[in-house]
Amino acid sequence: MEINYEAYMSGLVARAREAQKVLNGYSQEQVDELVAAIAFYGTRPDFMRQVAEQTVEETGMGDVEDKIAKIWNKTIGHYREMKDEKSVGLIEYDKKRNIAKYAKPMGVIGALAPVTNAENTAVVKPMNAIKGRNAIILAPHPKAAKVNLFVVDYLRKVLKKFNAPEDLIIAIEPEYVSIDCSGELMKQCDFVLATGGAGMVKAAYKSGTPAIGVGTGNDAVYVDGTTDLGKVAGMVRTSKCFDNATSCSTENVLLVQKECYDEFVKALQDNGGFFIKEGSEEKAKLQKTLWPQWPENHNLNRHIVAQPVAKIAALAELEINEDTQFLFVEENDGIGHDHPFTGEKLSRVTTLVKIDSFEDAMDKMEAVMNYMGKGHGCGIHTNDDEKVEKMAMRMPVARMMVNQPQGVGNSGSWENGMPMTMTLGCGTWGNNSVSHNVNWKDLINITHVSRTLPLNIPKEEDLFSAEFIKNNSNPL
Repeated sequence: MEINYEAYMSGLVARAREAQKVLNGYSQEQVDELVAAIAFYGTRPDFMRQVAEQTVEETGMGDVEDKIAKIWNKTIGHYREMKDEKSVGLIEYDKKRNIAKYAKPMGVIGALAPVTNAENTAVVKPMNAIKGRNAIILAPHPKAAKVNLFVVDYLRKVLKKFNAPEDLIIAIEPEYVSIDCSGELMKQCDFVLATGGAGMVKAAYKSGTPAIGVGTGNDAVYVDGTTDLGKVAGMVRTSKCFDNATSCSTENVLLVQKECYDEFVKALQDNGGFFIKEGSEEKAKLQKTLWPQWPENHNLNRHIVAQPVAKIAALAELEINEDTQFLFVEENDGIGHDHPFTGEKLSRVTTLVKIDSFEDAMDKMEAVMNYMGKGHGCGIHTNDDEKVEKMAMRMPVARMMVNQPQGVGNSGSWENGMPMTMTLGCGTWGNNSVSHNVNWKDLINITHVSRTLPLNIPKEEDLFSAEFIKNNSNPL
């Protein structure tokens, strides 16, 4: 039977709009109570375990214990940042400009979710939407449709318990989940919050509906040897192994100063890394496993994405040690299209590049981004603040991590001040409309109420120096 997706989505959007009308009349206290309830019930141990187990079972990706940790960290992290923040009525007064700012909802948010973050998206995005008095409709990846519905049904019970309209949170039912259905959602909602692959994000921007999307991740990180290499290797292990590297923020390319290269190789091995050398048969087999259709295209083998390292090794016919946690591959012949290991891998695999100098590192880092991942993020491990400054000035990225695990730090952690997020804007570098960590503040409209100020027309000498005026007094 042919499905009329336009009619189906019209029904969902109509329900969401009716629920949002009710929420629009909520006070700040009522909104905050509802958000607190979602955060609290969304982090109950039994619920988190059920979600994590269902996600791994349905998607075949990630690790149950890591997903439990992710649900708690991201949910509580988001709630901490929105708690006591004003999102209803007058939220700010600019005394200098005599402008008052009033927050208004956007309406119905269409949220597209990636398969790699199915367990958390359906909790965090509704929190962000409701904080701004919006309703939300969640469109999951087809391989996560059932767990998405499970989470939404649970949160609807939370809404009911607190006497709020259940249709503030709606899931597309599994039998309707498809590209066509997501397309209709993007057409009919008021705002699209798109987290996922480049194709889906591009579709969001083409939908005709205002949208925020994300770019491709392929973060490169420079290691100059001035910090503890054992600790740096431990951070790499943390990033690459957490939830089987579902995060697009993990260290995909490690640019390592030649003077500490051998020592860092040993440090990575001591932290569970299995070293694959340049020109080896092992490297050739792994490349064929990760990119089976290369060089025709660079599509990753879906069977290796977010999988245990033992499975990846088995598919590539590699004999690894029992205590191996991740693979790191030497790539010193070049960067870019002809060297796929310098691209995103979404797996417990990272790439090692030997660097001659800091300038060489920046050149190669830019080359990595020009190949894949421009705008997303980069990192550096150093005690030299001048290098940090120079890299920050030059790199076309929205976020740069200094001396911390890239995969943990980019989206906000307990040890940095980055806003917690599930949506990493990559700016125009990554074909995005924003270059920050997206949160609830991106899901409100603001009315600026302006009152008059005393007349203050500037004089020329107030704006230009006397020397500038003197030197430019003659006509062109």
